[in-house]
Amino acid sequence: MNLSSARPADSLSLGLSLMLIAFFCFATMDTSAKWLVAAAALPALQVAFLRYLVHFAWVFVLYVPTEGRTLAISNRPWAQLFRGLLLLTSTALNFTAMQYLPLTITIAIFFAIPMVVCLLSIPFLGEKVGIRRFLAVLVGFLGVTIIVQPWGESFDYHIFYALGALMSAAGYFVMTRKIAGVDRNSVTQFYSAGLATVMLAPFALSVWQWPDRLLEWVVIIVLGSLGMLGHTIFTRAHHYAEASVLAPTVYSQVIYITFYSWVIFNSPPDLNTIAGTAIIVLSGLYIWLRERKVQVVGTVIPYRGGR
Repeated sequence: MNLSSARPADSLSLGLSLMLIAFFCFATMDTSAKWLVAAAALPALQVAFLRYLVHFAWVFVLYVPTEGRTLAISNRPWAQLFRGLLLLTSTALNFTAMQYLPLTITIAIFFAIPMVVCLLSIPFLGEKVGIRRFLAVLVGFLGVTIIVQPWGESFDYHIFYALGALMSAAGYFVMTRKIAGVDRNSVTQFYSAGLATVMLAPFALSVWQWPDRLLEWVVIIVLGSLGMLGHTIFTRAHHYAEASVLAPTVYSQVIYITFYSWVIFNSPPDLNTIAGTAIIVLSGLYIWLRERKVQVVGTVIPYRGGR
């Protein structure tokens, strides 16, 4: 089936399906990274570097033959570079957090991104946030607090890596909104993967450890390939439905990550993580509903499927 020939009536289902596949790729990618840093004991920065190196290699294989040097030509290069810097910071911190924390905790904190994006959109995007959405943000952060438990004796300071990854990822999403439609997907992929590869290289080489087994090399290739595939499918999904409609699919990762964490690492979520995740998800869904309501009220030209 040719995706571009899909009928408008099928666009929403196709967009949602693609998003579910994209987040499956991201969940599998995170699980692969967790295995490499925890089970295979590879340095987190090396794993992050290899993730982007493989991603960058795919960009060359897929786009250079047809687009050549135009891949490096952006209408807003400094914005692309800053966006790429935020993405690589988020990845490096997230992979480091995975070295010490369960997957269920790192992904639960990731779900607070809509709340942080909601706050950052006020100064950086000029958006207005009403009292209801602001209260939903506060409730969402209450869920994060329940997961982190800063008052408990079991508090793990490595959680700050996950929180740093959260802030960087939120900034990345804000920048993605800000430069939406400015460049082709291939150009965005070139900047994101290329910048991360170049900047992480010296740090990765300083702590380099050669993988011992063929399996580790296979997981590394899968890791980077899923990064490329996931971001490509993610971008493609937005051709068939609006971002505000697709947003709740991010919570599909609860299912994916819980399964992986339980089966591969024998680490089911505890009650605090379950309760905190539920609060964060409900708060995120409420923010999504409020944004949809605002957009519907302010809409002049109806969306016709495709961009």
